[in-house]
Amino acid sequence: MNEPGDSQDGAGPLRGGDRYVLKLYITGTAPSSQRAVANARKFCEEHLEGRFELEVIDILKDPKIASSAQLIVAPTLVKEFPLPIRRFIGDLSQTEKLLAGFDIR
Repeated sequence: MNEPGDSQDGAGPLRGGDRYVLKLYITGTAPSSQRAVANARKFCEEHLEGRFELEVIDILKDPKIASSAQLIVAPTLVKEFPLPIRRFIGDLSQTEKLLAGFDIR
């Protein structure tokens, strides 16, 4: 599992060189958190083709992060860039909802 600050790097243009900036908020080693990490990595590798930065943040290590990020539940994936900001709650197993939310056809 990545620690806060770790990222998955790659190269490739996206709308003028933009990259997807994603933060995945999890709660320790809970099964739903582990599924969310695996599903997020798989989704990014298959659909964002190296044009992403994925940071995995364990809110159990610093509960203040949950408040500052305005989280209601974890796991939550936040697409910070490109705008608009989108939030996806759960284990991220519903690929079609992610594709729609990321506006990927």
